[in-house]
Amino acid sequence: MMSLFKHTALAAMIGLSTPAFASLAYVSNEKDDTLSIIDTESMEVIDTIEVGARPRGILLSKDHTKLYICASDDDTVQVLDLATRKIVDTLPSGEDPEQFALHPNNRHLYISNEDDAIVTVVDVSNKDVLAQIDVGIEPEGMAVSPDGKWAVNTSETTSMLHWINTETFEIEKNIVVGQRPRHVEFTKDSKIAWASAEIGGTVHIIDVDNLEQIHEMSFKVPGVNQDRVQPVGIELTDDGKYAFVALGPSNHVAVVDAQTYEVLDYLLVGSRVWQLVLDKDQKHLYTTNGVSGDVSVIDVEDLKVIKSIKVGRYPWGVVIDPSS
Repeated sequence: MMSLFKHTALAAMIGLSTPAFASLAYVSNEKDDTLSIIDTESMEVIDTIEVGARPRGILLSKDHTKLYICASDDDTVQVLDLATRKIVDTLPSGEDPEQFALHPNNRHLYISNEDDAIVTVVDVSNKDVLAQIDVGIEPEGMAVSPDGKWAVNTSETTSMLHWINTETFEIEKNIVVGQRPRHVEFTKDSKIAWASAEIGGTVHIIDVDNLEQIHEMSFKVPGVNQDRVQPVGIELTDDGKYAFVALGPSNHVAVVDAQTYEVLDYLLVGSRVWQLVLDKDQKHLYTTNGVSGDVSVIDVEDLKVIKSIKVGRYPWGVVIDPSS
């Protein structure tokens, strides 16, 4: 019989040799009413979950136990328990929720209601509607600064960024940007916000302390008609080195120097690239490509596309659970 000491030592050796668990990526498939779950180590779909009608925006709770899903055509936000992969609750959301953002307090969810021209604020702990804030026409993009001070909504038809004070739930400033703004992304220190304007073909850099635009970017993808270059999703590396911008029906992701705002490269991905996310080690970038129904994986160090993963029809949102 193996001694207790030898058994313990062997177990420790096995534990040391066991690779860390891979993260899981969750992708919302707008036309299939499903979520695809991707193992980021094998880069393969390992499960598909049925959810509400027309899922678009998705995000993780701060403790990584729940996934919130904008079921747009059901006019609700669904709550998926990540341990059981079951829908366990719904939240009041207003009509046609498309994008949303969760405050760092893990309670206040800011939801853009495209049909009603409002932002609904819901306390996820008790499902209370805390505020409904009038914004511009066709609100879509939604972001909350990492320091929790600002919530920003983009109104597509009004071409504005609406800056909402998260203590008073009141708009403190409106900033006019390019036509049809779709997405806002903050730097980790909350000092700079990046906002994409889809039809304008631009990205706007905002100084958060002064709430003023400090730079405007445009993009020219070689061999692609300019009207197909439509910036939507934005992802920033934590080290401040890169910004990645999804350029919609141009089927490219722009690689931008996040300090100088110079476009370094354009990477060809799937058709109608929409949203994107970095994995937990920030070594790979995952993009949702709506028309081609796949997810492209980009090696961040080499700035090369290394794989295409087939998912459901019209993938829209993507998040990665860093704790999985």
